[in-house]
Amino acid sequence: MKTWIKRIAVLMFILILAGLGVCAYLMHQAAGAVPVLNYHQINDHDVNALTVNTSQFEAQMKYLADKGYHTITPAEMLDAWENGTELPDKPVIITFDDGYADNYRNVFPILEKYQLKGTIFLISDFVSTYPNYLTWSQVEEMQQSGLIDFESHTLSHMQLDKTSPEETWNQLDGSRRALEWHLQKPVRFIAYPCGSYDEELERLTKDAGYRAAFTVNYGVTTPDENHFVLDRIPIFGGMNHMLFRFKLRLNYSPIFAPLAHLSRSLKEENHTFLAKFIPTP
Repeated sequence: MKTWIKRIAVLMFILILAGLGVCAYLMHQAAGAVPVLNYHQINDHDVNALTVNTSQFEAQMKYLADKGYHTITPAEMLDAWENGTELPDKPVIITFDDGYADNYRNVFPILEKYQLKGTIFLISDFVSTYPNYLTWSQVEEMQQSGLIDFESHTLSHMQLDKTSPEETWNQLDGSRRALEWHLQKPVRFIAYPCGSYDEELERLTKDAGYRAAFTVNYGVTTPDENHFVLDRIPIFGGMNHMLFRFKLRLNYSPIFAPLAHLSRSLKEENHTFLAKFIPTP
């Protein structure tokens, strides 16, 4: 019996060492990667998968500031990758999809407080149209601060891998032109609605004049990644996205992202029971 216990102990020790080795390899491979945080709504009344509590969001931004992270824009990241310009130490991109009104009420003051940059992907037809979304005057004020960059999230948030080629082009090209007219600046980045994409959409996005596109795939962005399917780190979860979980996602995404992909694949194949055992903070 003691022999079997020793063998099991040795096996467990070997498995732990192997796991640590894999983790070290994944972290090493991600050296030079840029974490791109992905938010949606920041408020204290909606409790859903797309909302982070305002106090939790501020705690996360304070953590970034206290730990010496430097916020950059997608353009600054692409300039470094394509033109060799230097990035600051510990770069991070903070993104918000859709352009909700609470981005002005709650996000903007907190980013100003900690002097952090943010990028908001706007649904251009929704601006100054629906009460839960930003107005053009709010967009102008935020842009003039120098802290907020605005990019495209299409005209009306259609799932672009399901639309006709004509409608896909209209959503891509139309939103870029509308935003450039309102913002008086080039718009060269887009976040795909629902994170959905295919090869044809990648091609059309490039043809429409964009430099890069973001998905909602969990992971950090790297220079050798396809620029039209860039990963981000989702920071969602209503009241459940505590600071500890944020730290895990920010600092250890190279380890947890493959596990998240495995969990999603298991769920898609209806293996939900097995997916429960995959640790994905």
